[in-house]
Amino acid sequence: MVLFAPPTMPNTPLDPNRILAETFVARVEHYASIDSTNDRAKQLAQQGAGPLPLLIVAEEQTAGRGRGASRWWTGRGSLAMSLMLPPPTDNAVEQGRPSMAALAAAMAVVDTVAPLLPEVVLGIQWPNDVMAADRKLAGILVEVLSDRRSILGIGVNTNNTMADAPAELRGVATTLRDLTGRPYDATELLIALLGNLQTRLRQAADAPETLGRQVDCVCLQRGQTLALELGGREITGVCRGIAPDGGLILELPDGCQQRFYSGTLRHRPRLRS
Repeated sequence: MVLFAPPTMPNTPLDPNRILAETFVARVEHYASIDSTNDRAKQLAQQGAGPLPLLIVAEEQTAGRGRGASRWWTGRGSLAMSLMLPPPTDNAVEQGRPSMAALAAAMAVVDTVAPLLPEVVLGIQWPNDVMAADRKLAGILVEVLSDRRSILGIGVNTNNTMADAPAELRGVATTLRDLTGRPYDATELLIALLGNLQTRLRQAADAPETLGRQVDCVCLQRGQTLALELGGREITGVCRGIAPDGGLILELPDGCQQRFYSGTLRHRPRLRS
């Protein structure tokens, strides 16, 4: 696990040169503000993109994208990134299960922020949310392109504050700054996150069942009744955790258990006390 020390001075701008020198990315585009890092990555993909992995990182998004038609609020001071990865080799994350890449990214976020939040309940809501104190701290969006390159989008609420967020989000999301009362060096945080992400993506390729079991250990939905929208129908069941292959296990009303690898959770479960 890659760790970093909390800063002793206010937040400073991202340093792309350090990111290039200290991480596995080949190219970096840095923006103070952008509409969507994932959209920029897709634009570059159409142009050829060049050496990969390509990192697009911004401190604010004006039209951040979530899964489906959802939007992800990214206030100034947050960390929004999209990482374009090359097509997988035979030993890489199976593209038919992009949920494993999303879970690898979610675990990398947990690895990075857990040392900063030792007294906060922290975990994952399948398929793509990292939660802290029953509120969303980070979100993941994976998009697989036609040529099998993938775009891994990660948004982490870092030095932004929910006081600036839309009113409807203030009770459902949180930030590192709000949880700890201090700012964080964005470059240090990003370097640590990319280091953990590299480790977790390698684990997803080489030992996916180990990753799946570790995700299951931090699953916050176990025992909750969930409603999954999939293919125009709604499937309701009790969550029995995350399978070793990354699937969501639901116990259906007939008592049978079934795994799901895609879909949208329409009902937001509450954490157990």
